[in-house]
Amino acid sequence: MTITSPHLGSPAGWTDARLLYALEEVVEKELNRHLTVAKDWMPHEYVPWTDGRNFPGIFEDGEAWGKEQSKVTEIGRIALIVNLLTEDNLPSYHHEIASLFGRDGAWGTWVHRWTAEEGRHGIVMRDYLLTSRAVDPDKLEQFRMSHMSEGFESDNRHSMLHSIAYVAFQELATRISHRNTGHQSGDPVCDRMLSRIATDENLHMVFYRNLLKAAFELAPDLTMQAVRDVVVNFRMPGHGIPGFERAAAQMAIGEVYNMRIHHDDVLQPVLRFLKIMEIDGLGPEGLRAQEELGLFMGGLDSEALKFDEKLAARKARMAARAGG
Repeated sequence: MTITSPHLGSPAGWTDARLLYALEEVVEKELNRHLTVAKDWMPHEYVPWTDGRNFPGIFEDGEAWGKEQSKVTEIGRIALIVNLLTEDNLPSYHHEIASLFGRDGAWGTWVHRWTAEEGRHGIVMRDYLLTSRAVDPDKLEQFRMSHMSEGFESDNRHSMLHSIAYVAFQELATRISHRNTGHQSGDPVCDRMLSRIATDENLHMVFYRNLLKAAFELAPDLTMQAVRDVVVNFRMPGHGIPGFERAAAQMAIGEVYNMRIHHDDVLQPVLRFLKIMEIDGLGPEGLRAQEELGLFMGGLDSEALKFDEKLAARKARMAARAGG
């Protein structure tokens, strides 16, 4: 590595600036790997343009929006709005990571490449939603203005290690949310579009996950504490969206994203890859964080089991009503 320390696990040996410098080689390696596997794609190729027609406004022949005009299911519509409004805050996300990681060298190249790739997601989702008439365009724009006017401040902006840990989980969470939204949307066109977006999100997750692994090799105690903090306090980046809590509850019931999915499909895969509970050589703070992380995951699994039981009971009641 670029920087050596008499005791890599010592918190006193590492600052954000030194860690950024030490991880530069890893960032360059991961960036080059990413560029060899990432495929450029055209947002306009995923939009059913021939389904589009004018809305009221400057077009006198415009047709007002109505729910019945769309193929998308109700849970699909709810999740699509949340997912798009989350993507809309890209300027704030870019500001956050550019401020933390810098705009120079491999870090800066990655920041700009990531932003450019993420930009496609908002473009194609909005074009699809408006063309297919999946959402009320007036309300969507009102939500966008409200959400973006609030901006975004990461819970982890105080620390680059916390930020790396967060995005390693968050990119996977976003991938899972997009894929499940596509599956639940009721529209094969929507499913294909969100599958394409999810592929990008997975590659972004791999970049940050591998970077997090390298951080463990450099500063295991600090990185373990960062992972513990992020996992215990995790929130999706769209938590500030108007009506987010109600939408999140509906998405949980609709099996787009819920506690079980979060535990099994987001947290566990990253933690398994890192072999988080097998890391040894930790100091007292690192060991405490590792133990607390294990306890938290056990508790989350128990809570997810309770949710599973409630969801199964709800499905049984609905099936009984439908049969009666």
